[in-house]
Order: sequence, then structure tokens, then C-alpha cells
Amino acid sequence: MLKSEKAYITLVIAHLIIAAGIYLFNPLSKVYFLVIFLVFLFKIFSAAKKDLTVEVLTSCAYIVGAEVFLRMTQGNFLYESSKYIVVLYLIIGMLLGKGLNRGVYIYFIYLFALIPGIIIASTTLNLGTNVRTAITFNISGPVCLGITAIYCYNKFITLKNLQRVLLAMLLPLLSTTLYLFLYSPNVRDVLRGTQSNFEASGGFGPNQVATVLGLGVFILVSRFLIQSKGFSPKILNILLIGLMSYRAIITFSRGGILVAIVCILSFIGVYYWYASVKGKLNIVKAIVIILSLFAFVWIVSSISTLGLIDKRYANQDAIGREKEDITTGRSELLNSEISIFLNNPFFGTGVGKLKELRAEESGENVASHNEMSRILGEHGIMGVFALMVLLFTPLVFRMKNRKNIYFYSFYLFWFLTINHSSMRIAAPAFIYGLCLLNINYKSSAKKRINTRTKEITL
Repeated sequence: MLKSEKAYITLVIAHLIIAAGIYLFNPLSKVYFLVIFLVFLFKIFSAAKKDLTVEVLTSCAYIVGAEVFLRMTQGNFLYESSKYIVVLYLIIGMLLGKGLNRGVYIYFIYLFALIPGIIIASTTLNLGTNVRTAITFNISGPVCLGITAIYCYNKFITLKNLQRVLLAMLLPLLSTTLYLFLYSPNVRDVLRGTQSNFEASGGFGPNQVATVLGLGVFILVSRFLIQSKGFSPKILNILLIGLMSYRAIITFSRGGILVAIVCILSFIGVYYWYASVKGKLNIVKAIVIILSLFAFVWIVSSISTLGLIDKRYANQDAIGREKEDITTGRSELLNSEISIFLNNPFFGTGVGKLKELRAEESGENVASHNEMSRILGEHGIMGVFALMVLLFTPLVFRMKNRKNIYFYSFYLFWFLTINHSSMRIAAPAFIYGLCLLNINYKSSAKKRINTRTKEITL
């Protein structure tokens, strides 16, 4: 077994132990939070200049991967701690690094476009509202995205180091998975119809849990395709894919699962396109294995949920009646936010005000599920500009830098996630930034890209 394979297995085991320890003694979650914050902070400050980018991104990735786990185990000292830490690490990286790349100014303009909405919110939010909390809850995600984009824009990183960043994100997601098994080992004990299931999600938001587990499944599938060279890592990754996808499915939250499927298909498509003839045959074999695994996991999920998961994805209730709204209320929220934008087209309602208006009109105190309509409703014409920057800048960047085989998966993860889960977690913001990296394949003789033949060998 290769040294890297042993290290990978050791890291997996270590994070399973962390999950078990926190489940048995919950206060360890806050210790875990403090330890990882300080360890990664030290690693950034002590990194050599040539390694700084990798250390910063790896540190941020780990925090992003741990965010939901820390929230469900009450490890965070502040609810938005993970986003704040990611921003802190990135700013330190900017100060210690060689500076920013040309063209990054567009994301500074994006951040400035968010300021009027903050100013307006300070005057429009209700007197009983905690203005600081309302603003930070809604603006922390977009700001985290902007800072990540500024840091990542056109930064060179090797494919190996990008995979190291993804591994850092994956490891705490393995802890999350085991914790879920320990929290609710028998899903039948916590079945509550076909709606999203909090008990099966560690007592936390099913939407967020399914989103990060879906991201973890994508990372594991990509590792299985291009990094699992030995027998042991292949078997381990197959096992982890099965366990993580099962826990994601039984949250009964569909968004994260569907996004994961799209990302996986996108990655396989790009990887297959660039592969050699021999590589294409290996990819087909891997696809057969993965599809067989997913079919098995679905069957197990169906049996363990007494068929309710099948009804959930068929948009039926527990007794088989078709539900009127397949979006579970999201379309209504979207329409109301678009309507509010049309009524306040210039400056919007101000950050955080949409939730108050919804509560006044319908009596429902529900946060937005769609970042695109939220940014329009709260920021008006400046939100339109900010949204255009986010949508088109990566695509323009891609036209000049076509080496990132993860690009479309990252871009689609960001786009689809903010449309069903807004930016409640840091993952879509950070993954968006990874779209803007410039991947270098020349660091290893075994990893090269031939742009003339479009063939990539890994």
C-alpha cells in the first residue's frame, strides 16, 4: 500500500473517532472547533510563501466541511462562525501572499454593490429586530463568496493540491455521516411521513445536511474515479459512498441529492471527454460500479423507510396522494420575492427585510430558499448587477482557462444550491471560488494535459 493511501485511511479513521467522541461527550464539539481553528490558523501563518495558497484553501475547505457538523453538535460559538473564519483565513492569505491577480476588481465591485442594501436595512428593519443579526445572517454568505472569489481568481494550483483541498472538505463530512448513524441508527424509529426529517438529520436542518452530504458523495465519486489506485482505497471509497449517500437520502430532503447527481454527471462527462481510449474504458467500468452501488443504496433506503422515500421523490404524501406543490413552498417564496423586487426595483427592501415583509403579509416567519430572488428583492438594481457578475464572470474566465476538470461541477453546485437552499452554509460560496482557480498539470510527469488532443492523463 502506498504511503498516501495509508495516510488517507488513517485520516478517515481519525475523523470517525472524532464523530464517536463528540456523540458520547458533546462538549468535545467546542474543543474540536477551537482546535481546528487554531491549528489551521497556525498552519497559514507558518506556511512558506510557495505553499500559502494551498494551506489557506485547505484550511478554509476543512472549516466549510465541518460547518454543518459543528452546528448540529453545538460546537460553534456563533451560528455563522464558519463563514467568519473562512473570510478571516482568506484575508490573512491576501495579506501574507503575493497580491491579487488582474481582473479581480469585478468582485470588489460586486461587494460594493451589496453596501446600499445594508444601509437601507438599517432604516427599514422593524424596531424589535436585532439589526446586526438580521444583516449578518443574510449578508455573510454573499460576502464570503466575494472574498473567496477575490482570493481564488486566476490563482495557479496543481491538480494534486486541488484534490488535497477537496479531501480537507471531505474529512469532516465523514464525521458528520458517522454521527448521523449514531444519532438515529434505525430510521424507522424516526419516520414522520414524507416531509424532510430532522431526526434523521441529526436533529438539524435536513436541507443543509443533505446538501453537504451530497457534496461529500460527489467528492468521493471523483476520488474513486481518478485517485483510487490501490485495492484498499477503492473498497474504502465505495463503502463511504454507499454510507454517505444512504444518510443523505434518508434526510428526505431532495435538493442536495439532485444537485449531487448533476455534479457527478457533469464531472464524469468532462473527465470522459478528456480521457484516452484506455481511460474511457476504465471510466465505463467505474460508472457501472457506481450505478450498481447507487441502485443498491436506493433499495436499502426504500426498505428502511417502508417505501416512504419512493413516495417522497414521486411527490406524494404518506398515503400516496400527489402533493400540489413539488417545490414544497419554494415557488411561492420565489414569486413573492420577485414581486417585491418589482415593487422596489431601485434600492430593494434592504438586507433581511424580506423575511419581515413575508411575516407581515402571510404570518409565516420563513427565510428565503433562493439566493437569486433574495438578492433582487433586498438589493434592487444593485442586486441585478451583483447577480450578473456572479453568473457570467466564471463563464468568461472559463473561456480563457479551460484546464479545471471540476469547473462545471463546482459552478453547477453553486448555482443549483443557492436556488434551493440559498447561502445558509459556506459551501456554495467557497465552491464558487474554486471555479476561478487556474489548474496546473505540469507539476508531475504522470499528470499532463494535451490541449491539442484534449486528452488528460492522471
